[in-house]
Amino acid sequence: MTSEDLQIWLNHFEHHALHLRSIPAELADNLSDEERRLIARSIATFQLGEQSEGRTLVRAAQRFAQARAMPHLVRIVELFIREEQRHAALLKEFMEDHGIALRQAHWSDWVFRRVRRVAGFELYLHVLVCAELIGNVYYRALEAATECTRLRILCRVLVCEELAHIGFESQLLLGLQRSRPAPVRLLMRTAHRAFIASAACVVWFTHRDVLRRAGYRRRTFLSSCLAQHTFYLEPTPAGGLRELVP
Repeated sequence: MTSEDLQIWLNHFEHHALHLRSIPAELADNLSDEERRLIARSIATFQLGEQSEGRTLVRAAQRFAQARAMPHLVRIVELFIREEQRHAALLKEFMEDHGIALRQAHWSDWVFRRVRRVAGFELYLHVLVCAELIGNVYYRALEAATECTRLRILCRVLVCEELAHIGFESQLLLGLQRSRPAPVRLLMRTAHRAFIASAACVVWFTHRDVLRRAGYRRRTFLSSCLAQHTFYLEPTPAGGLRELVP
């Protein structure tokens, strides 16, 4: 990724930090008892996953940026961590308004955090982008599973902002692949595809009631997650690497 690309991404995240997307107060906010029972534990798990102080990622970004002379990188990472924290706050506010209990811990969140903690910056990004790709499929499913207008709009806001995160992360990861031999690139793509498939199976097991309500089955959910991976993190049919700039 060039310095010009980093400047564009920095401009994007700084702009959105100054112009936060909001959920209009006048939206209909009716959540039926059936919907509440369906989504309560599921949305609480995702809200927990959105929470992060980001210290480990920022430290890894600092080391990576210094080694590769990418001074804008650390500020970009700080800004998208701030967006993730705001996502957690928006979900928390919705849950509290509807009497949905917050989670303090969940085994799947613990696993993801442990993997990220021991990783360097590049591996951390691979894990993070997997979680975001799967999360976008989930939030679209959650939107389809509810008639609550406020929750539907909230899901759209989360997907919209997460897509920018995915665009930045995937462009950076694809750029790093260029410096590696073809067999290494193939091995890394295969390992990453296996990881997202495994993670998607975990998410299906944990959130299958919501996903089934939206029309997914295990196979179609896995296919949707892998299709996201193919689009963002695999070479184009022409043989090049996809460039994604906001």
